Amino acid sequence: MTYRYWDGGEDYPADPADCAFYVVPYYRGAEVAVRPLGRMTQVRVVQTLTAGIDHIQSAIPRLPTGTRVCNARGVHDASTAELALALTLASLRHLPESVRAQDHGEWRPDFRPALADRTVLIVGYGAIGEAVEKRLLPFEVAAVHRVARSGRAAPLGPVHPLGDLAQLLPLADVVILTTPLTEETRGLADARFLARMKDGALLVNVARGGVVDTKALLAEVGTPASVPGAEDGVPGRLRAALDVTDPEPLPRDHPLWRAPGVLITPHLGGITSAFYPRARRLLGEQLRRWEAGEELENTVAVA
Repeated sequence: MTYRYWDGGEDYPADPADCAFYVVPYYRGAEVAVRPLGRMTQVRVVQTLTAGIDHIQSAIPRLPTGTRVCNARGVHDASTAELALALTLASLRHLPESVRAQDHGEWRPDFRPALADRTVLIVGYGAIGEAVEKRLLPFEVAAVHRVARSGRAAPLGPVHPLGDLAQLLPLADVVILTTPLTEETRGLADARFLARMKDGALLVNVARGGVVDTKALLAEVGTPASVPGAEDGVPGRLRAALDVTDPEPLPRDHPLWRAPGVLITPHLGGITSAFYPRARRLLGEQLRRWEAGEELENTVAVA
């Protein structure tokens, strides 16, 4: 095999028409991801370095017939699960408020909720959802409920179908979204979804911004402060911790920045030191399988 490295720049290191195995540049956006695909007339495999494939979904129908699209299942489990737990703990214990108090040299002790004894609902129970649960259990949570597109048995307990969400949402103190963005999950956390969450519950989104209806969320998290960092916002019924938003990146003047009880990180779920060794292992194994004529791992679509 001949290897060529392309970082998403304007110039290609070789003719895309000669490419048979395309590894999509990581964290370069949808426009970069699909740009060479129209010229890849001989491509047989498109391998993303993300768990989701929504950024290349539009190009799949135009790929040569039989082209396999593979995702990076397993690469981001550890990093994303870590962040889900970090966001959950930081929001429950009101750490952003403590940081703001520190900036002003103010000592503000207060009673805060713990993760212990809480009921957690994981929506989108795949590899990342399972990794989240494994990290939740040592925190002595009261219960973990699992939801995926269809119900099934899993090593840690039963997985409910999406149709059971209505009855599970009122039970949860924390709802963690780890689902891929599909036509079925776009806007899943809408006004009805959020209305079923109990008062004071926390929504954590480490999935995709489009899974949450931003307007509906703003209606539930309270009145935004007048300026970022101000404390004149009025808290709402719910809290939220978001690694992904819709729109993304979030414009500087967007009210989510100023919404009380909302913690935002800039899509950091997979960008950690844990990414590189796992990505290298996946790509090495995929290339070995492809060269040997073996079945590829993580095939999620075939053109």
